Amino acid sequence: MHRPGIVVLLLLLGVAYAAGWWRLSRRAWPRVAWWRPALTLAGLGSLALALLSPLDVLAHRRFVAHMAQHMLLIAVAAPALLLADPLAALLWALPAWARIRVGRLLVRGAPVRSVWRALTRMPVAWCAYAGVLWLWHVPWAYEWALGHRVAHDLEHLAFFAGAILFWWPVIGPAPRFGRAVHPGLRVVYLVTGALQSAALGLSIAASPVVLYASYAAPPGPGGLAPLEDQALGGVVMWGGGGAVDMLAVLLLLHRFFSTQDPEPQRQPGTEGRGRGRDAAPLP
Repeated sequence: MHRPGIVVLLLLLGVAYAAGWWRLSRRAWPRVAWWRPALTLAGLGSLALALLSPLDVLAHRRFVAHMAQHMLLIAVAAPALLLADPLAALLWALPAWARIRVGRLLVRGAPVRSVWRALTRMPVAWCAYAGVLWLWHVPWAYEWALGHRVAHDLEHLAFFAGAILFWWPVIGPAPRFGRAVHPGLRVVYLVTGALQSAALGLSIAASPVVLYASYAAPPGPGGLAPLEDQALGGVVMWGGGGAVDMLAVLLLLHRFFSTQDPEPQRQPGTEGRGRGRDAAPLP
């Protein structure tokens, strides 16, 4: 579907990031990691695939296509763009006077900083993400979005914004406010987030009736029956989102255990020293 506004926005973001990254890479040492632009490209490409490809048209006829579209927004595009840590590059794409003005919005005590810090706290971000996910899958809200272009755009914006909030405390991109969240808390946060989205996906997949009237029409030759389409869409939500969440959990655990200090090694013959005394064991 031709959406010139979205095309222009994605192109502007891509060009701004590329220009800022180039300027920053020429001034920064060590060099900015090459994989950050790659992740930016993957994130913007996922947005384009979800919103500009034939998948957007198919989403009005097949529930499973709509769920794939949502997964691209919340489980691919949002975490990829946050992992790219784009703030520095985007700031360097601006002229100096604009960088200074944006920087003033992020200093301690600035209203924008305070609001964003509140929104990205784990309890707030988790509830916002879960609320957006469940609300837009209520049948009347879902049908309203399918029937009105503006409402559909609002739905996609809500999913993407909710996913940005959800992934923010896990990934911790710039600007960073306060200390990083302990990896254990991030694991619990991700697992509970995966459980609530899995509950929604499985409840849709297991429904004995078609929940959304727009997909209730009899299929054409060789097409999916409405209930089969709905069940497959629920599985995509459960399996696709859950797979990304569990991959993030494994990466967090690997990073946590790989950064722990190894146990100090003792020199041979020192095992018995200090027994019966309060002296600390020798290294």
